[in-house]
Amino acid sequence: MITEIKNDKREDSQLWNANYMRAMTGNFLLFFSFYILTPLLPIYLDAQFNADKDLIGIVLSGYVLAALLVRPFSGFIVDTFNRKKVLVTCFFFFFILFAGYIGAGTVLMFAIVRTLHGLPFGAVTVANSTVAMDVLPSERRNEGIGYYGLSNNLAMAFAPTTGIYIYSATDNFELLFWIALVLAMVGFYAVSTIKMEPRKPVLKKAKLSLDRFFLTRAWLMAVNISLFGLCWGVMSNYVAIYGKEELGITNGTGIFFMLLSFGLFASRLQGAKALRQGKLTANCAEGVVLSLLGYTLFAAVEQPWAYFLSAMLIGLGNGHMYPAMLTMFVRVARHDQRGTANSSILTSWDTGMGLGILAGGMLVEYAGYSAAFWTTAVMQATGTALFFLFTKRFFLTRQIYDDED
Repeated sequence: MITEIKNDKREDSQLWNANYMRAMTGNFLLFFSFYILTPLLPIYLDAQFNADKDLIGIVLSGYVLAALLVRPFSGFIVDTFNRKKVLVTCFFFFFILFAGYIGAGTVLMFAIVRTLHGLPFGAVTVANSTVAMDVLPSERRNEGIGYYGLSNNLAMAFAPTTGIYIYSATDNFELLFWIALVLAMVGFYAVSTIKMEPRKPVLKKAKLSLDRFFLTRAWLMAVNISLFGLCWGVMSNYVAIYGKEELGITNGTGIFFMLLSFGLFASRLQGAKALRQGKLTANCAEGVVLSLLGYTLFAAVEQPWAYFLSAMLIGLGNGHMYPAMLTMFVRVARHDQRGTANSSILTSWDTGMGLGILAGGMLVEYAGYSAAFWTTAVMQATGTALFFLFTKRFFLTRQIYDDED
C-alpha cells in the first residue's frame, strides 16, 4: 500500500504522467474529429445544398456563436463543481452529436446540428484543459500548458489534411462524418479514464460578479487574441476552396495543412524551453510577427509557392503565440480561477474566429478572395501593434505569481 502511494506521488510529480497523457489524447481527438470536417464543409454545403458563400459563412459560424454562449458559464461550472464529471458529461454530448450530420437532409437541419454542436464543444474544451492543468505538477505547469496546446494545434493542422485526403480518395462525405464520430468516441473513452482527486463542490455563497464568468483582469489580452482568432477563422475555413477555385490546387490543400502542422510542431518544441523559463512575452512576440509575415505573404502573392510558404510561417507563429498567451491568461488569474481563465481565452479566440468565418464568407461572396485575405493581414497587423504597444505591458503589470495547486 505504501509503495502504491509512493508510485502515485512520483507519477504526479512527472510532466508526462498518465493522467496528463489521457487529457492530451482526449484533447487531440476532440479537435481532430471536429477539424477533419472544417475545410471541407464549405465544399459540402456548396455541393450538397448549392449554398452561396455568404450563407455558408452564416451556417458555419453558428457553432462559434453557441460555443461563445456556453463558455463563460463553463468556466464558472468547472471552477465550482467536480471537473471530471463535468468533462465526461460534456464530452459524451460532443461525440454523440456527430451522428446529426449524417441525418441532416436540408441546409436548415445541418445549420441546427452545427450550432448545437458548438454547445458541448465550447464546454468540453474548457473542462479538459482545466483538468489537464490540475494533473500537472505546479513546477512544470507553464511547460505542460505549452505541450497541451500542441495537441489541439497538431489536430487542427493534421485533421484537415486527413479529411481532404480521404475526400479526394472516396468523394464520400458520409464516410468522413462516421470517422469523426468514431474518433470522438475514442476521445470520450480516454478522458473517462482520467484519475484525479475529486474537488469538493463550492458550497459557500460567493458574491456573483462578472469575473466568475470572464477574467476581467485579462480584458486587453482578450481583445488582442480575438484579432488573431479572426485571422484564423478566415484562413482555416476558406483556404481549401480558395486553393481550388483561384490557384487550381486540388490536392495541395493537404500539403498546406501539413506544412502548417510542421510549423506548429517545430515552434512548440523550440519554444518549450522559453516557456519553462517564463519568457512568455518574448515567445508571444516572436509568434505574432511570424504570423504577420505569413498572412501578408498569403494575401500579397497569389502563387502556389507563397500559398505553401505562408502555411509554414503561420504555423510557426501560432505555435509560439497561443501557448504563451494561454499561460499569460493563467498567470493573471488566481489558482481557483483556472477554469475561468481557460474559458476566457477560448471565448476571446472564438469571438474572433466566428467573426472571421462570417466576415470571410461575405467578403468572398461580394468582394472576392483578395479582399478577404487582405483584411486578414490588416487584422493581424493590428493585433501585432496592439501587443507591442499595450498588451505586453498590461500583462507584466497584472500577472500573479501563484502556481499553487
